[in-house]
Amino acid sequence: MQTDWEGGFFPLAIHFSEDYPSKPPKCKFPQGFFHPNVYPSGNVCLSILNEDSGWRPAITVKQILVGIQDLLDAPNPADPAQTEGYQLFIQDPVEYKRRVRQQAKQYPPPI
Repeated sequence: MQTDWEGGFFPLAIHFSEDYPSKPPKCKFPQGFFHPNVYPSGNVCLSILNEDSGWRPAITVKQILVGIQDLLDAPNPADPAQTEGYQLFIQDPVEYKRRVRQQAKQYPPPI
């Protein structure tokens, strides 16, 4: 499947608290990461990572990573976390895709 995110190797930090798996890990991209569902701090906004609603202790790390990967290419406009990414995604899809491709170039594959 071709995607505008293709070619980028995006650093994602996953922090597991002492309460894991009762509480979900915190997943974070670099600060300023461009995506409608990533807060300016880099924290990922994804339902399965929400301890009050979507989190279940049976959710695996693989499911979390696949969920984040899916979220990159299919943002959830019902749960925006950053204004700029959300507005471009909704109002100017061509510019949104350009910004995504530009960001992918900022994170080239490791050598």
